[in-house]
Amino acid sequence: MDKSWISNNNRLSAKYNKGLQKFIRLSSSHLNEENKIRCPCVMCMNLYFHDLQTIERHIYVKGFYTRYVNWVHHGEDILEESDHDNNDATDVEDFSDIGDNNNDIDHDDNDDMIPAIEDLAQEVPTHNASENFEDSSHKEKWKNFHNLFDEVEKELYPGCTKFSSLTFMVKLMHIKVLTSLSIKGFDMILELLKDAFPDDNKIPNSYYEVKKILSGLGLECETIDVCKDDCCLYWKNNKDATNCPICGHERYEYQGTKGKKIPHKKMHYFPITPRLQRLFMSRHTAADMRWHKEKRVDTEGVLRHPADAEAWKDFDKQYPDFAKEPRNIRLGFATDGFNPFGDLSNSYSMWPYLFPGRRAPGKDIDVYLQPLIEELKELWEKGVRTFDVVDKTYFTMRAAVLWTINDFPAYGTVSGYSTQGYKACPVCEDDTSSFRVRGKISYMGHRRYLCAEHQWRNDKEYDGTIETRNPPRS
Repeated sequence: MDKSWISNNNRLSAKYNKGLQKFIRLSSSHLNEENKIRCPCVMCMNLYFHDLQTIERHIYVKGFYTRYVNWVHHGEDILEESDHDNNDATDVEDFSDIGDNNNDIDHDDNDDMIPAIEDLAQEVPTHNASENFEDSSHKEKWKNFHNLFDEVEKELYPGCTKFSSLTFMVKLMHIKVLTSLSIKGFDMILELLKDAFPDDNKIPNSYYEVKKILSGLGLECETIDVCKDDCCLYWKNNKDATNCPICGHERYEYQGTKGKKIPHKKMHYFPITPRLQRLFMSRHTAADMRWHKEKRVDTEGVLRHPADAEAWKDFDKQYPDFAKEPRNIRLGFATDGFNPFGDLSNSYSMWPYLFPGRRAPGKDIDVYLQPLIEELKELWEKGVRTFDVVDKTYFTMRAAVLWTINDFPAYGTVSGYSTQGYKACPVCEDDTSSFRVRGKISYMGHRRYLCAEHQWRNDKEYDGTIETRNPPRS
């Protein structure tokens, strides 16, 4: 029997459903006197007995325990299945903690978020854990997580095994985003579905209700007003200002009514701290966050992982306290604008964290980066209290930016170095080989990178000179 389906994280796929139904049929002939059998979901792990309907729901919602390959508790002869050489599930234990096997998935990429959300809701510590909640914000976070857990356990309607209340809401929200469906249209669809489905269904009444439930994930977005001329953010000390403290421009557009004020410009900031914390709260990613320390094989002269790089090793030597905790995070800071419509001739551009518009932030990007810089400083200096689902303990997570990734124009924007003109190279600087050709600056001097004895260095056909210079400092 093909068991590769048990490692497929998309528990809504046809393959997963077909495999599960075969397993249920096999198990139905080996029930005990109470019509129950061991449950092989990732939470029960064959320790608890349930009826088949409960087991089916558990496996859909929680997933199949992937280390259970020989189904000896459910009617399978261990001798029959001991040789798995021709079975796709042979090595299922080796990648059970990694996630999807891409060769076995027949679904959209965004479906992966559904089991991840379910696992997140299941793995949050309970209120009676040994740790004390120091402030009301902690209490509120765990309350929201437990509300999500309740939604995972709820059937969409009595007898429904394909969707839980939570997975159905996630699917609906995904459709809304892809189709740019209005809130009014979304509410009308919810009203229709609630009437069409069986009574006692768990379909929400409105978009507001869905958003309130899903807010328990903690992946919030912060909206910050910006000065029309990019002088400042209306944030922190300037939060309540009605005029720019630098240029004096009004914060809001004049509407001619007493309605809600609309700012001239605003940005959307996605805080990274809660997103980093979620990596340790899901069993799919928590173990991988320390893989570089616990499982990586360090081979001299071989670069398989950023931890093999000299930058990583040198950073660990400079900051041994940071390196001592394997769960501390090294970040890469990637910056670039992109065209959301895929048309290179279109002048419309979008930058991460910014409200979309036709103009890149340019030299004013430092204004927009203020929330990110402050958050990074907090993560470096103090850290943040985080729950690790692997150890079932709390630790102080810190983070540091170790790399920047960008193209040359974005490098100039973020660093403040002028990447245009005669001295555009940040490595060569004053030694940059550049001169003007027909109104444009040309960058030459490529022969200086050749070995000293190379014949092309003495060839004057390139620019009428002999190249004697050494390569620039790197």
